[in-house]
Amino acid sequence: MALDFTRRGLMKTGYVAATVLATKASIVSAQSGEGQKTMESPGDSGWQDITPDLTDYISGAATHTVPAAIRERATLHILDTLASIIACNSLEAATLGRAYAAAMSPDGQSPILGSRQAASPVDAVFASAMTAHAAEINDFIPSAYVQPGPAIVPVSIEAARANGRTGSDLVGAVIAGYEIAGRLPKAIGTRNLYLAGLANHGIAPTFGAASAAASLMGLSPEQVDHMLAYCSQQASGSWQWLLDVRHIEKAFVFGGMGARNGLQAAYMAQLGFTGVPESFDNENAWFRWRAFQGEGKDHASLVDGLHERYELSLAAMKRYPVGGPTQPAVRALLDLRETIAPDQVEKIVVAMPGEAATFERANMPALNIPYLAAIIMLDGRLDFVDAQSLSRQETDEQARAFARKVTVVRDEAQEMGEGEDRTESARVTVTLKDGRTEERYVAYVPGFPTHPLGKAEVEEKAIELIEPVLGRSKANRLVALCDGLDDAPSIEPIIDLMRFDGDAARS
Repeated sequence: MALDFTRRGLMKTGYVAATVLATKASIVSAQSGEGQKTMESPGDSGWQDITPDLTDYISGAATHTVPAAIRERATLHILDTLASIIACNSLEAATLGRAYAAAMSPDGQSPILGSRQAASPVDAVFASAMTAHAAEINDFIPSAYVQPGPAIVPVSIEAARANGRTGSDLVGAVIAGYEIAGRLPKAIGTRNLYLAGLANHGIAPTFGAASAAASLMGLSPEQVDHMLAYCSQQASGSWQWLLDVRHIEKAFVFGGMGARNGLQAAYMAQLGFTGVPESFDNENAWFRWRAFQGEGKDHASLVDGLHERYELSLAAMKRYPVGGPTQPAVRALLDLRETIAPDQVEKIVVAMPGEAATFERANMPALNIPYLAAIIMLDGRLDFVDAQSLSRQETDEQARAFARKVTVVRDEAQEMGEGEDRTESARVTVTLKDGRTEERYVAYVPGFPTHPLGKAEVEEKAIELIEPVLGRSKANRLVALCDGLDDAPSIEPIIDLMRFDGDAARS
């Protein structure tokens, strides 16, 4: 007999009732302590309980003792994210995020960073995070396929502001947020997430933002446990962001959604919402779900080495306002443009590791290498606005014609072996009309974890992004405020500086 998988059919067969009873029995057993505290999946021997270490770590994150070098990296990532918000405040994803927040909570009091507007806490961080990822300029953790800053930094600032916390508390919370966001996809297995149709870029920021907020809001380990259950229920994000054209759905997935869901989960736990206890240890709950049992999972790595190994040391920054994998090609093209004029070029071949075709046909300008090559060669530089300009990509006939000279190919020789660290490199070969060729190979662009940007370089990038909007004086002021966060009694000066109109006067 064929099974009826409609809700009515399942109810008739007793399928739903049996499933609910079985799941309830597992949870009751875990709560009552009968038998083992947590269930073991077949072949999953020696399960290590995760929840106690995880909730203790998150709850106390604001005051953890952290090496000075890691704390400095955290302040630099805060600066990098705030600079992104300032530079992107007029882009479409940013204006739509603010419009949504204004419509949802017009009488809210929480500041939307990069504007003079305010909204409810959850709506405000949503808009701030949409702004932070309105363009391809914010940070990322390549080993986890996560861009943590857009969601985690605005949520941390709002939670610190609302709870009167110090700059040092903020830094500690941000470190914890990056830690959880970076570890979670690798603990589940990045391939397992992909095969389940779930984008790391949406899931990890939800947990990271919630973790950062929890310590600043003073949540207890028990409340954090419940918070994680609500993060799990909201863990979402589809890989269809790759098909996005206008960078609005992508800004939602990478930034706004995680900020909104994470802060919401923290508030729910604070208000007394209860969820499945010890959900990260229960085999019937999200973290150990059957879709996440494939090769590559390492559940214990979520808590192993906390306070010893830091995801911030694996975090990267984008030196140029384009997607991470396109950075080396951009660097090579900028170098070649110094001695080659556009009318000399017959063709350009960009060889890179990985899915090269993705970056030859990308809908988004900042990911489309032929378009980026065209504007670099035609303009003699890479402008932040033009790097994001869908309008120019679609309507500039000179750029479109030049882009047809550019081919992007996969070069397996540049790829690392299975299980080794991801690489980002490029070899760009320009064939001139007289038959000569010029070539540049870029093994990495400074900013990648193996070759991180130094403090002065991060500050230089921030000033480049901030100065056109707020002027040099305020750019220098924000750099100084972030540099002094660990000694700051309040974060209000940063929030004050982040309040401005889109047409802010230079100073």
